[in-house]
Amino acid sequence: MVGRDREQARLAAFLEAAEGQALVLRGEAGVGKSALADHVADAAARDGHLVLRAAGVEAESELPYAGLHQLLYPLLPEAAGLDATARAAFDAVFGRTEGPPPSVMTLGIAVLSLVSSVASRTPLLLVLDDGQWLDDASAAVVGFAGRRLAGSPVKLLVAVRADIPSPFDTAALPDVLVAPLADADAARLLERHSPALPADVRVLVLEQAGGNPLALLELPAHIAARHGGQAPADLFGPHGVPLPRRLQDMYGTRVAALGDAVRAELLKGALDGAGAGPAGAGPAGSAAGGSGGAGPGAAEPGAAGAEAGVGPAGAAAPVPRATAVRYRMRDAEEAVACGLLVVEPVTGDFAFRHPLVRSSVVQLATPNQRRAAHRALADVHRDDVERRATHLAAATVDPDEDVARALEEAAQSATRRGGALAAVGWLTRAAELSEDHAGRSRRLGDAAFIAGHAARLGQARRLVRTDSSGADDTAASALATGYQALYQDGDVRSAHRQVAAVVERLRDDAPDGGDPMHDRLLPLLLAVSQYAADPALWQRTHALLDSLGDLVPERARLYAGTWSDVVRHGAGWAGPVERLAAGLQDQPPWDIARLAVSAYHLDVLGPLRPHLQRVVERELETGAIASGMVMLHLIMLDGMALGEWDAAERTGQRALSLETEHGHELFAHQSRGYLAQLAAMRGQTARARELQAVVDAWARPRGIGFLSQIADSAGATAALSEGDYETAYLHALGITSPGTFRPYAYQASRTLLDLVEAALHTGRAEQARAHAVAARDAGLPELSPRLAVLTYGALALTAEDEAEAAGMYARAADHPAAARFPFEMARIGLMHGTRVRRAQGGTAARLLLAPAVEVLERLGATGWAERARAELRATGVATRGSAGGLTPLTHQERRIAELAAGGLTNKEIGRQMRLSPRTVSAHLYRIFPKLGITSRAALRDALTATPEATATPTPR
Repeated sequence: MVGRDREQARLAAFLEAAEGQALVLRGEAGVGKSALADHVADAAARDGHLVLRAAGVEAESELPYAGLHQLLYPLLPEAAGLDATARAAFDAVFGRTEGPPPSVMTLGIAVLSLVSSVASRTPLLLVLDDGQWLDDASAAVVGFAGRRLAGSPVKLLVAVRADIPSPFDTAALPDVLVAPLADADAARLLERHSPALPADVRVLVLEQAGGNPLALLELPAHIAARHGGQAPADLFGPHGVPLPRRLQDMYGTRVAALGDAVRAELLKGALDGAGAGPAGAGPAGSAAGGSGGAGPGAAEPGAAGAEAGVGPAGAAAPVPRATAVRYRMRDAEEAVACGLLVVEPVTGDFAFRHPLVRSSVVQLATPNQRRAAHRALADVHRDDVERRATHLAAATVDPDEDVARALEEAAQSATRRGGALAAVGWLTRAAELSEDHAGRSRRLGDAAFIAGHAARLGQARRLVRTDSSGADDTAASALATGYQALYQDGDVRSAHRQVAAVVERLRDDAPDGGDPMHDRLLPLLLAVSQYAADPALWQRTHALLDSLGDLVPERARLYAGTWSDVVRHGAGWAGPVERLAAGLQDQPPWDIARLAVSAYHLDVLGPLRPHLQRVVERELETGAIASGMVMLHLIMLDGMALGEWDAAERTGQRALSLETEHGHELFAHQSRGYLAQLAAMRGQTARARELQAVVDAWARPRGIGFLSQIADSAGATAALSEGDYETAYLHALGITSPGTFRPYAYQASRTLLDLVEAALHTGRAEQARAHAVAARDAGLPELSPRLAVLTYGALALTAEDEAEAAGMYARAADHPAAARFPFEMARIGLMHGTRVRRAQGGTAARLLLAPAVEVLERLGATGWAERARAELRATGVATRGSAGGLTPLTHQERRIAELAAGGLTNKEIGRQMRLSPRTVSAHLYRIFPKLGITSRAALRDALTATPEATATPTPR
C-alpha cells in the first residue's frame, strides 16, 4: 500500500490490542477505506481470527435492523445457547416472534453476549463497510456494543464516508481519518500502476484525482478506452464536477457496454443490496459483505485482497423476513470480466466491486427499467412486509390502493419496532399512491401525526401542506399546526383555538359516526389544556368533550380526568390506568407516554417505569422521539420521588440536550423546571433559581401555567432549603391559597407539604391547619398514595393536640407507599420530631429525628439535613455537624443573632435592621442550625464560641 503507513500502524495496534475495541475509518468515497479494511481482515484471518464482513446498503437504510441482521446472520445459530432474554430480543427484531421490540440497551447486551460467546472460542473481527448506509436502528445497537467491547476478544472496524451524514458520527467511537494521498504519494501510486501514461495526461490525472486512490487507479484506464486524438482536458468533462460523480460516469461506461440481461441482473442486485447480505454469509474465516473486494484504495498490485469467489449464485427465492436474503445475481460473469463485480470466495455470490458501481448501475437505468426491477424484487420479498412494500412503492407510478395499503402495513410494522422515522416516509408515499382525496388526506395526516411524535415538527407541517385541498382548517393541518404551536412556540391559546374548532367541525359533520381523527386531535387538545392550566380553557375543553358524548374514547376521558385537575376529576381513574398498563407491549409509543403521564398524576408511575426504560432508548434512536422525551421526563420524576437523585439528574440533562437539539422549546423548559426543582431539593439554590428564572421568563408571558407552577414550586423548595420561609410562603401562594386547591393548578396538591411547612415556620399556624384540613376534606388520601402521605403528614404537623399528631403521623409513616417518597417522609419526620422533642423530650424525638437525618443526608438534601442534625444534637446525640464544620453566618445573620442574644424581640430587631418581624424569625430559624443550637437562650454562648471572622459577606 502506498502512503498509508500511519493508517496501517494504527490498524495494527488496533488488531494487536489485548482487549476488544472499536474503530471507525472515515474518508471520502474511493479514498481507500475498503482497501484498509481488506488489509486488516487479511491480517486478522492470518492470525486466526474469525472475520465477519457486512456492508450498509442505501436501499435498506430505512429498514430497521436490516444491517444488524446482515452482520450477525452467520452467528445467529449460536443464539440458541444464550439466555431467554437475549433470544427473545433477537426473535423480536428479526421477525421470528410478534413480541415488543427490545430497547437499544437490551438488544445491545444480547449482541454483546452473542459475539462474546463466539469469541470465547476464536478471536472475532467484525468489519462493517459503508456504515453511512446502515439503518439507524442497527447503527444504534452497533454503536452501543462497540462502546462496550473492552474485556472481550472482539474487535469492530467500521468504514464510513465522510461526505455523507452517518449514524456513527455521534456514536462516540474512536476514529481514524483516511485523508487523500499526499502529492508525492499520489504520484508514486500513479507511476506504479500506469508507468506509460503521457506526461500531460499524468498531470491532469493527478489534478483531477486530488489524491483519491480510486480515481488514480481508474482514470488512466478510462482515458485509454476513450482516447481518440482528443485533448486530455476534453476527456474529463467540465471542471468542478464532484469526484464521486466523475467516478460513477467512469463505471457507467462499462455498465452501458453490458448486455441487457446482465444489466438487468445488476440493476436488481443494486436495488436490493446484493453482494452485501446474509445470502453470502459463510462460516468461519470470512462472510459476505463489503463493497466488493479488489478494493482499489491505495493498494499496490495484488495487495488489495479481492473478495473473489468460485462461481455465480443461484436464483433468488422469497423467504420470511427472519431469514430474508437479498437478491442473488446470476449469469453475470461478463460484469466480473470488466471489473464491475467480484465473486465472494466462500459463497460464490456476485458482489459489486465498489459502492459507486451500484450507484452507477441505478443511475444509468431508465425509470421503466428501475420500476420493472422493483416489481420483480417485490415478488421476491412477498413474505416480508416492509421490504415488499418498499419495492412496490418504487415500482408504482399511478395511484394504487393495494400498494398504499401495503405501505400502511409496513409503517405499522416499523412503528411497532421503533422505526417511526421510516414509517413517516412510507405513509407519505402511501398518500401519493392513494386513489381518492380522502385516502390521501388521511395518510398524510397519519404521516404528520407520526412526524410530530418523532420530533419532526417542520416536516409535519410540510406534509399537510402537500394536501391538494390547500385548506388550513383540515384535521391534519390542525394537528401539525397544533404540534408546532405548542411544542415549539409555546402558543397554547392559538393551538387550543384551532384544534377545538376542528374538533367541533368534525362533530357537526359526523354527529353519529364520529371521525378517526378524534383519536389524534383530542389528546392534543387535552395536552394544550394541560400546559395552559387555565380554568377557562379547561372548562371549554370539558364542555366540548361532553358535547361529543360517546364519541370520546375511554383514553381521552382518562386523560381529561388526570391531566386537568386531579383533585376535582382524578377520582376513580387509578383502576383504568392499571388495566390499560397491563397491555403496554401492544400500544404505540405515544399511547404509552400518555398513559404514563396519567399514572404520574395519580402517583402510580412506579409499575410502568420498567417498560418506559425498555422502550425509551428505541424511540429516541429511530422512533417517536417526542414520546421518548416525555418518557425521559417521567423516568426523571419517578427517580426524584424514589430518591434516585443522581440518576434523575442525568436523565434530565439528557432530555434537555435532546429537546434543545430538536427545537422542542416547551419540553426543554419543562426539563429545566424539573432540574430546578431537583437542584432546590439538593440545596443547590443558586442553580435552582437560575433555572427557575429561565423557565418563568419563557412560560409566564405565554400563559403556560403548567411551567409557571413548576417554576414557583422550585422557588418554594429552594427557599425552604435555605430556611427562608417567608419567601417560600410567597412562592407557594403563587400556586394556591391556604385552605383551597386552585382549580386546574396541578401543583396545588403536589405542594401541599411546602405550603404547610412555610406557613408553620412563619407563624401562620392557622393557615397551615386550614390547608391540611382542606386536603383531608377534598379526599386527597383517596386520590393517590403520595397525596395520602402528604395529607396525613400535614394533619400531624398542624394537629392541635399530641394524640392527634401522633395518630396522623403514624398513618403517614405506615402507609404502604410511604417508602416510595423518602424525601417527603423525612421532612415530615423532621418537623414531627421537632414537635415531639419540645413536647416530650429528647428520648422520644430521637426515634423520629435519627431516621430523618439518615435519609436526608443520603439524599443530599443539605438544607433539611443541616436542620435535622441540629435537632438531633438538641436531643443529646452527637452528629457529624456537632464538632466544628458549622456553616458560617453572613454579616446580617450575625448582627441579628447578636441583637437576639442581647434580649431584643423580633419586632425590636426588625425596627433596628429595617426588616419585618417575620423576616427576622426566618433568619433566626436559619441561624440556629448554623450555630448548632435550637433556642434563643443558647445564642450568647454559641456566638462567643464562633469568632466574627467566620462570618461571610451578605450576598447582594
